Amino acid sequence: MEHPAAPSVTADRPRAGAGFFKGHGLGNDYLVFPFGDGWAASPEAVRAVCDRWRGVGADGIVLHSPPEERPWRLRMFNPDGSEFERSGNGLRVFAACAASRGWVGGERFAVEVGGDRVRMRVEECLGRGVYDVSVEMGRASLDPADAGLAPEWRGRPLTHPAEGTLDCTPVSVGNPHCVVFTDDLSDVALSRLGPFLTAHEAFPAGVNVQLARPVSRACVEIGIWERGVGYTLASGTSSCAAAVAAAGRGLVDYGDVEVRMEGGTLQVSVSRELEVTLRGPVQAVAVGRLADGFMESLQPASRGRGLRPGEGTGSRSSGNKA
Repeated sequence: MEHPAAPSVTADRPRAGAGFFKGHGLGNDYLVFPFGDGWAASPEAVRAVCDRWRGVGADGIVLHSPPEERPWRLRMFNPDGSEFERSGNGLRVFAACAASRGWVGGERFAVEVGGDRVRMRVEECLGRGVYDVSVEMGRASLDPADAGLAPEWRGRPLTHPAEGTLDCTPVSVGNPHCVVFTDDLSDVALSRLGPFLTAHEAFPAGVNVQLARPVSRACVEIGIWERGVGYTLASGTSSCAAAVAAAGRGLVDYGDVEVRMEGGTLQVSVSRELEVTLRGPVQAVAVGRLADGFMESLQPASRGRGLRPGEGTGSRSSGNKA
């Protein structure tokens, strides 16, 4: 399926319940909350909940509609408080949450997120709270316009003051990416190029950045800098973008591509039509509940901005992801 342009950000934010599920995909962790009446997911509240010292701590938040509703409606938020289109790992963490609570078995199921309908399946429970989850990410695009590249920059090289001309491939997998092919995946290179490209005027809405190095016809190594997050151990959509860019450039073969990151390895299947499937492990970490006092502390920043449960659950975007 083709991914439409991301809708603009608005001030409306849904309300969330107090209970949460926490899981991670190769170190990229998410909190899953139901829509509810406990707290409004304002930017300030999202930042507070994701804070690793003063909150629960996470790389992002996924809110979902009630378990009996199908397809589920999801909304996703970065730790900086911005809302984004989708996250491959966020989707897979939600799938692990649904499986752990008995909402799904081994069947395919659908969710609506970022203006698209996405199908997923829990392929297997591997034991010790680890789930093998696949996501049909839809059809990617190598059109720079779909990746958010400004018209005046199309066809122009991107140049870094220290690195020179960059070998960039813009990719959309439902959110925007800029894949930079380079032999240098060091932390120094990533910390230099990630912030530079994420905030570059060529990408007015921001972009997720991957430094990519093909190591065989079926394997790519990447370093990741996410919009709204920064350095990230692993990312589902970044893995998809790197595999799509490498296949489109003829650097790897279409089909199954292994994508290696610092956090671990994900499997990405890329067809010649750029239909993409993402697969890999998710670890269930914890279930819990925000304390009443903590939720009260979230209210002043969000008073008057939240909606009743389930209201305003359409797509919004501005941030990451992954």
